[in-house]
Amino acid sequence: MLYWCGIRVGELLALTAEDFDFVKGTVRINKSYQRIKGKDIITSPKTKKSNRTITMPSFLCEEMQEYLKMIYGLESTERIFKISKKYLSNEIERGSRAVGIQRIRIHDLRHSHISLLIDMGFSALAIADRVGHESIEITYRYAHLFPSAQQEMARKLNFERNDV
Repeated sequence: MLYWCGIRVGELLALTAEDFDFVKGTVRINKSYQRIKGKDIITSPKTKKSNRTITMPSFLCEEMQEYLKMIYGLESTERIFKISKKYLSNEIERGSRAVGIQRIRIHDLRHSHISLLIDMGFSALAIADRVGHESIEITYRYAHLFPSAQQEMARKLNFERNDV
């Protein structure tokens, strides 16, 4: 969910079964989870634009449906990932150490999602909308990853001149 949807860890940990619409293939992001002084707190998302509905890839819909079926007695408003950010960090640390690679932060999965979408050719505006950036300027922090259109422009200008 973190990588394939580009959601924040607090958004992931606040998800409930009722946030999923498997007919439409979407997940609704409308809250965030934090553990403060040992207490589980559900708050509004980080920004207004963080309230959003994300269309999931079909394979992820299937995986999430299977996951939800495995949770015995799950109430529709109950958190589906009853873990903490610290637990996820520890698991990334453990897994990285086991395979001998440098550990990444959980939030880096979100950055990887954005980088993938840029590489796939999606616009900054579309990406900002998907990941809930309050301003497109935040997405433009990834500007160095957006492919340069200079070669394509020159090719089309050559074609235009030769076509006249």
